[in-house]
Amino acid sequence: MVAYSKIVIAGGGIIGNSISYYLAKRHSTPCTIIDPVGIAPAASGKAGGFLARDWSDHSPVGELQRRSFDLHAELAGELGESLVDYRRLEAAAVALEVGGGMASKPGGKKLEGVEWADVNVRGVRMLGGRDTIAQVHPKKLSNALWNYSKESVGSKLVIGKVVEAILDGDGAVCGVKLEDGTIIEADALVVACGPWTDSARTWFGPAVEAKLPQMFGVKYHSILVPSPRVLNQAVFFSGHGDPEVYPRPDGDAYITGFPDPSIIVTESPGNEEVRPEMVNKLIDATKKTSTELGDIPPHTRQACYLPTTDDGIPVIGEIPGVKGAFVAAGHGCWGILNGPATGEAVAELLMKGKAEHVKLSVFGVKSPYRR
Repeated sequence: MVAYSKIVIAGGGIIGNSISYYLAKRHSTPCTIIDPVGIAPAASGKAGGFLARDWSDHSPVGELQRRSFDLHAELAGELGESLVDYRRLEAAAVALEVGGGMASKPGGKKLEGVEWADVNVRGVRMLGGRDTIAQVHPKKLSNALWNYSKESVGSKLVIGKVVEAILDGDGAVCGVKLEDGTIIEADALVVACGPWTDSARTWFGPAVEAKLPQMFGVKYHSILVPSPRVLNQAVFFSGHGDPEVYPRPDGDAYITGFPDPSIIVTESPGNEEVRPEMVNKLIDATKKTSTELGDIPPHTRQACYLPTTDDGIPVIGEIPGVKGAFVAAGHGCWGILNGPATGEAVAELLMKGKAEHVKLSVFGVKSPYRR
């Protein structure tokens, strides 16, 4: 196989930047990333960055997740832990004892085994320790991956929106057309547009569109609260909306929950509406789970869409019927976690014709796991 040399990646999130990094790092190959806004404008800039090594074991995603967890540690060593805010931590599940819609508080007494929450509970279960749990700052990681690709091999970022894949007489990719009419030459196009991958299904025509899985987005709101001290334990609450709290090494506590129903996304990247009533739910949930964090106003209020396929399995690999066309999207809540292994695999596919570390057949359009 002849390796592709004019690679265009549509999408500037964690998946696109992971592909660009491994093309540069392992194959000394530049690429062009095209995004309407820039690097990590959507979920990859607003996600929690929680990493768990073994939570998808015994599922089609298990091998990918374990590989990617290990790659995150490797990347932290290569890029610098402090640059991407990578660290190991613990995770706990807390089942709230809720009465009358309120979690009762035991006068400031901390929960045994839980670092900072102070509500009465039905039970606490540890979900993992520093050997299997970690975190990273998604925006910082995406920027670091991109900067390496740009500085080491000269990869380029184009601000624009792809509207069409240009095919030659043999039905192979030879370029892309942008919304403003610009044509960019390419011999390979990777669609990594997160929930907006659904609209990208039309780029290749009806015959190809019908073969690709439907793509949806699940909207999550989140707030960032500055903690009085650096916390070291992620907490998943059961009750009062099931909020999730991911403390960061810079002192921020990332708090999310109350997801919207899955939809076909029409809001544009980076311009997702932040609904005050959803933010207020998160603030209220924080007050009812921690006196330490509950009285501190958030400094950031945001929303993003997590991309998912109609069957819940990411789609990664070649797009049937079009030489030089590839897709990598639909990772759901594990997009940040599984970004590096996806990027490594797609880079190998582009340059060597096959992935060497994970079985991409699991995630292909014709995967035996798909409905």
